[in-house]
Amino acid sequence: MARPTRTRRSTGDRTAESPGTDLAGPTCGCTAAPDPSPGPSSGSTEASAGTGTHPDAEAPGTSLWRPTAHFSPEQNWMNDPNGLVFDEGTYHLFYQYNPHGNVWGNMSWGHATSTDLVHWTELPVAMEASPDAQFFSGSIVIDHDNSSGLGSPEAPAWVALYTRVYGEGAGHPVGTQAQALAYSLDKGATWAHYREGEPVLGLTPQSRSFRDPKVVRHEAGACWVMATVVADDRVVKLYRSDDLLEWEWLSDVRGVGAGAQDPAVLWEMPDLFPLPVKDGGEKWVLLLSINPGSVAGGSGMQYFVGDFDGTTFTPQDVAAAGSDPTAFNWVDRGADFYAATTVTGAPGSRKVMIGWMGNWDYAADVPTAPWRGSLAIPRDLALEGEEGSLELVSTISPEAAAVLGSGTRTQLGDTEVVDARIPLPPDLCAPRQLISVTLAPGDAASAGLVVRSDPRGSRGTLISYDTRTQSLILDRSASGVTDFSSAFSHRHVVALPLEGRSLDLTVLVDRSSVEVFADGGRRVVTDIVLPPTDATCLALFAQGGRATFRRMTVTTP
Repeated sequence: MARPTRTRRSTGDRTAESPGTDLAGPTCGCTAAPDPSPGPSSGSTEASAGTGTHPDAEAPGTSLWRPTAHFSPEQNWMNDPNGLVFDEGTYHLFYQYNPHGNVWGNMSWGHATSTDLVHWTELPVAMEASPDAQFFSGSIVIDHDNSSGLGSPEAPAWVALYTRVYGEGAGHPVGTQAQALAYSLDKGATWAHYREGEPVLGLTPQSRSFRDPKVVRHEAGACWVMATVVADDRVVKLYRSDDLLEWEWLSDVRGVGAGAQDPAVLWEMPDLFPLPVKDGGEKWVLLLSINPGSVAGGSGMQYFVGDFDGTTFTPQDVAAAGSDPTAFNWVDRGADFYAATTVTGAPGSRKVMIGWMGNWDYAADVPTAPWRGSLAIPRDLALEGEEGSLELVSTISPEAAAVLGSGTRTQLGDTEVVDARIPLPPDLCAPRQLISVTLAPGDAASAGLVVRSDPRGSRGTLISYDTRTQSLILDRSASGVTDFSSAFSHRHVVALPLEGRSLDLTVLVDRSSVEVFADGGRRVVTDIVLPPTDATCLALFAQGGRATFRRMTVTTP
């Protein structure tokens, strides 16, 4: 993806293929691959440990906000995750990175690895920007069958399809965005640029907003499928390929979802994939990031459930265009979850999703140093519900949950709270907590938790359930530093009728974030917070009546 600025498209901007053409289904004829002459590998920096604490990088910066359970680079700016891939027991994370500063720019691909999705090792920069090219978002597949001819079945190539942004002297108008290909024969350590970085897929006329390719294997069609966007035209474009080198247009997705008719909105980071449903079949899910226009303000992610026949994705049960944002399906209903994408080859055919904890409304103003930017906790995705009412459910990925749950685990008995705010014992205070609780709101008007609170529980981030409005609320107005941007929104409200049920909550609290997984992951809220050093405690509260907190467990490192 790009930074959140719009560009004016050329008059008559169109694709090389006509969207109105009646296309037949995918054909399977292979084309001969050009001679893949390797280009020079990208520049890199020295490797550094990526455990989440970075003790050697915390002075004189803002170490009180350095995440302990979420990836952040040792220093400098990061945003979107890219090219997520799992291979031989290791997760590889590539990401948008500025090797030279703490602001957006010089877009390159950083690289880190992990075996448990919590502890990360930061590696040399994979592909570094130069005057003639920047490397925007994209994806990686492992070409096990050597369909590209770039590797071999015994030593398959890692193939990255990414957006190349052309600079001075590159042979394209400055700022042109097109999809290029790089490949690695050493598991992502070094990369060669196919055809010296010339596009394998572009638009005619050339575009400054054609970006973010995500490639998946479509087994039924025995081909590769790419989803990409023309960001300022709010269209997802689908393509197919037999060999990852030559791409054929399939269809477009447009006119649906939040902001579909709003010329101020950009579409970014599409991801199209199947998920099983309980009747034994499958449905396809399209993830789509939009900026602005999200349900929490600024940038956010929506999703669509539907069918993909190998040519066309048909979303189902989508609210009418122009509806209130609350009517659409959102991957996360907090302010700080964007540009998420799924891991290629995750174990057990799972769909593991990782997103950027940021919002373009204020990402450049977040007062952290020497880094700026981090990733949300990795999440497993599933579809639950009946045909016509399927919901995307997100839960903490089991590898990460095992690490987060392995510390000091304290179980509390059932606790009734009546019109009070009750701080929990000080031995539960810690800058990181994994909290599990079932809340029975009873006759209270409002009840919930105060996380990252002061020792008395008087200030902090409130996670509450409001029985009058039947809604879950995250309120960060008293969370700590909130005045670094006028766009830093304070309250995020999620409709969640309980119909007499209790509310199950899993909450992950870190030094600078709160992630709430409610009702088994059917509703998720992710927000950045910047609390003071002594705000590491936890409190319960009820207002206007009695509430009961059951089966509460707090795990600290």
